[in-house]
Amino acid sequence: MADEAPFQFLHSELIQYIYKSADTEDTENGRNISKLENLGCRVGQGLIERLTKDAPRFKDELDIMKFICKDFWTCLFKKQIDNLRTNHQGIYVLQDSQFRLLSHLSAGKQYLDYAPKYLAFTCGLVRGALSNLGLRSVVTAEISDMPACKFQVLIQKM
Repeated sequence: MADEAPFQFLHSELIQYIYKSADTEDTENGRNISKLENLGCRVGQGLIERLTKDAPRFKDELDIMKFICKDFWTCLFKKQIDNLRTNHQGIYVLQDSQFRLLSHLSAGKQYLDYAPKYLAFTCGLVRGALSNLGLRSVVTAEISDMPACKFQVLIQKM
């Protein structure tokens, strides 16, 4: 529990740094979101290497997604994903009803505009972890009610 607060603080400071140091056209074009996602991707790659160092090989992509939902998410947020859904055709939906990086924002609808910048780093984390496990993917996030969110993972076939 002691390392949760520094992670949330670091995440908030990272967002503020990127947005304050960027040009106004970077903000308008969404380059800041891309920067956050790329940072998350690199961190996800390194973290998944450490977590799977002694793990046996995964049988299929569903096993990989289960590992992401249980072990990887627990390492990051001290809890498992609340729900994992799939259509068995390469689309997975990860649902977190109390996403910790959104919990400090108010639950009001007026804060939904700020939410994407708080989710980009996590999308990158998942994309980076999956890429190091051999799966190319596109990860997007959506929010209907704060602090609950859904991450949609589209596995790209090679």
